[in-house]
Order: sequence, then C-alpha cells, then structure tokens
Amino acid sequence: MRIVRHPSAIPDSARGAAVTVGNFDGVHRGHEAVIGVAAKAARDLGAPLAVVTFEPHPRRFFRPEEPPFQLTPLRSKARRFESLGVDTLLALRFDAAMARVAPGTFIDDVLVQGLAARHLAIGYDFVFGHNRQGNVETLARWAKGAGVRFEVVEPVTGWGETVYSSTNIRACLRDGKPGAAATQLGRCWEIEGRVRQGDKRGRLLGFPTANLALADTVRPALGVYAVWAGIERDGETEWHPGCANLGIRPTVGGTVVGLETHVFDFDRDIYGRLLRVALVEYIRPERKFDGLDRLRDQIARDSQAARELLASIESGDPRAPQ
Repeated sequence: MRIVRHPSAIPDSARGAAVTVGNFDGVHRGHEAVIGVAAKAARDLGAPLAVVTFEPHPRRFFRPEEPPFQLTPLRSKARRFESLGVDTLLALRFDAAMARVAPGTFIDDVLVQGLAARHLAIGYDFVFGHNRQGNVETLARWAKGAGVRFEVVEPVTGWGETVYSSTNIRACLRDGKPGAAATQLGRCWEIEGRVRQGDKRGRLLGFPTANLALADTVRPALGVYAVWAGIERDGETEWHPGCANLGIRPTVGGTVVGLETHVFDFDRDIYGRLLRVALVEYIRPERKFDGLDRLRDQIARDSQAARELLASIESGDPRAPQ
C-alpha cells in the first residue's frame, strides 16, 4: 500500500480509483463495511482502491484542550487499511488551512484532480469542508453531475442493534470492557510503541516487563489486563500471551500512567523494538499494595488468571490475536 500526504503526489497508477473518505478512527466494523463497498466497486471496475483520511483527527485540531480520545494513530490505521486491500492511502494533514477548505474545493482538489475518482462510497453521517458545510447530499449532487458512481453506506449494527461507532468503542474501553470493544472493532484494541528502559523492578519481582509510554490515544480504565503481546520479527508480528498493568504503579510511588507488559515464557531482549499490546479482558482495577511481597503474590494470581482466560479463546473470536 502506498501512503501519500498530498493530492498532488498521487501517482498515475492510483488515479481512476474507487474511493472512500472519512476519519475512520478505529477502522471498526462499520468502517470496514464502507471500505468493503468501495473495494467491491474497485474489483468491478478493475480500478485501484483508495482511502482518504485526515491526520491528526479534526477533533484534535478544533478541541485541543480535550483529553486524548483517538483510537488509532496513523501507523495503526495504515496497517488495518492495508489488510483490507487498500492500494493508496491519502492521509491529508488537518490544520488551519485544511479547516478553511470549501467543500467544492475539496472535491475538485482531492476527488477530481487528485484521484480522478470513478466511484465514491461514503458513510451515512460523513461531513466535510469549511464549517462542515459538505455532506452526503453535496457529494451525491457532484457525483451525479460528474458521472461518478456513488453509494451511501447506512449504519452497521451488531447484537442488540448497537451501532458500531468510535464513540461507543471509546466508552467500552473507558469502562474496562475491552472484550465489548473488540466485538465492535472486529479485533482487540491495541497500544503500541517502542519498548523503553524501566526501573527493572518487575524483573526483581520475578515478572520482567516490557514498558511503553502512552501515545495521544484514548485512556482505557486503569488496571490489569489479559493481553496479547505482538513483537515484530522479520516483517511479521509474533503474538504471545501476557498480562499487563496500565496505570501509575501506586505501590512503588509512581505518578505517570504507563503500560507494563509481562510476556509469558519469554526472555528475549526487545528494548527499542516495536511492541503491540492488544487488550483482551480486564482482570482488576489498579490498587496500592502493602509492600512488594503482597504485590508479587497478586501479580502471580493475575498472571494465572490471564493464562487461563487467553487459553480459552478460540480461533474466530475477535479477541484472538490477528
């Protein structure tokens, strides 16, 4: 998959594309339905498949004072798009200049001059352009006049008629329900980053950990989780079962939220390596213990609970490693 940051950089091979446009935060099952419609059109037309998205998320630009909320940084988003068969990802920088772009200018610069779109698939609630003046009706009128195939994808719902949405997934994570989030995402939600040096206290306790700082993403409930730890090796991701603490480590006087992951039966040096930690299920809230011996005993119980839970997950479950 080719990643492009400006419409003028789109190669000729990506033009004449079937296109979809959106924030796609989380790239959840609802988003996958929209991309799937564009993908089918691409196959029917013998055309490339292109996704247009925005980075950073427009909400971060308009409301910078809000706590972190994003589900997927660009690297995670791009990985998911590639797995869905996207040929070209146009990741437009959302800044003051982009916020001022009129809907007609966006259509002309991106869909016409940039991608020469032959088909456009859009989610039912998509809005764009200066002051959110552009919407599905705007695009429908343009597509009809330009002879471009146009499809609107209605809300996608799961069990209980819950609409798959980024807002609902954020709520699940904040409530300590990563399994429910995985049902909407179609996979576990992940925290990823480079493994950094810690104080090695986990190793002294008999439970060495890989430590990650948190990026500008939504903050799930603090506590202990059963996780899959994904370690890149030779271009592939190796998944290992593990147990992780997301929190400040109050027993040792910590104050900054971080993620410490104990990977079961694993002893390789992975400092500086990219680590993906997929939250599978919430085991318990974080709490302060009366001394390191009590903490060690609890980590042992948490690890056993995580082992049993992860061993029970079958292939095809959205909580299985992917």
